[in-house]
Amino acid sequence: MTELRTERLVLRGWRESDIAPWAAMNADPEVREHFPDVLTREQSEASVARFRTELERRGWGWWAVEVRATGGFIGFAGLDPVDDGLPFTGVEAGWRLARPAWGHGYATEAARAVVDFGFESLGLVEVLAVTTATNLRSQAVMRRIGMTRDPADDFDDPDVPEGPLRRNVLYRLRAEDHRPVGRVGNTGGR
Repeated sequence: MTELRTERLVLRGWRESDIAPWAAMNADPEVREHFPDVLTREQSEASVARFRTELERRGWGWWAVEVRATGGFIGFAGLDPVDDGLPFTGVEAGWRLARPAWGHGYATEAARAVVDFGFESLGLVEVLAVTTATNLRSQAVMRRIGMTRDPADDFDDPDVPEGPLRRNVLYRLRAEDHRPVGRVGNTGGR
């Protein structure tokens, strides 16, 4: 399985020791502010099982993110095919970090690494990112990594009930507009 390394981060496969901090993150209402609900421990464990399966099957997906200097788990980042039922197709980049990791530039660094990997190793022609219209922090990361938004692409997520979280924005980055930065290297993979 591929492992990505940046100056400060390692994006790697999931370990048993990641489950407790991942579950704590997903139970935090601030971390889950732009999602309909917090997750139970069981839901978090099930998500890790899915992430592991996809990483093993494809060699890429949703990686656990740790800080290189400490080895501490801080969240996840990765790439995944867009869910069925959305008004677009492609491969989506995403990230989510625990609150203590906010404000250090880690989300941008991890996002750059996965986007670089998508273009350089997977040969993608475009990488997408989606968030709620109210998630200004994630939209700022999207802009920092070179993504752009066309308001005509905004959509209502069919899996989210009516309310402020239903409206989503779509950001795009095409391969020809990509400027690789941020990744120190990757190991393994296909």
